[in-house]
Amino acid sequence: MSITLTDQDKLTLRTAAYGAISLLAAADAAGSPHKIATQGSIALASATGPVGYVLAENSKVGDLGGKSVAELADTVLPALTAATTLLKKQDPAEADNFRAIITVALETATQARKGGPSPTMTDMTRKITTAIDAA
Repeated sequence: MSITLTDQDKLTLRTAAYGAISLLAAADAAGSPHKIATQGSIALASATGPVGYVLAENSKVGDLGGKSVAELADTVLPALTAATTLLKKQDPAEADNFRAIITVALETATQARKGGPSPTMTDMTRKITTAIDAA
């Protein structure tokens, strides 16, 4: 099945995906957030399918700034739900692909931390997957 994504849809997908990695890196602020961000971003760049093409585009990501993790979460978690919802409407298999892409990126990013994920990283991963599953 072919999907059609508007520029706004693509922005939502990129904001959701790269925002999820930013949230996970922020959850490990006392550790090595740069390693988490790097490894997670490399995993996203390895994505395939229509979502993989969107993530590989040299285009902007939505505003991932903010003064706190809470502000970042207010942007990213709804974007994850919105991205999954829009993909489910057009091609449920691609929504599953999106979930798998995010899951692999989170797992890859988590492995960048020596000693395994911290409790805050585990909790952030749960919040991210909950937002995806809310669609």
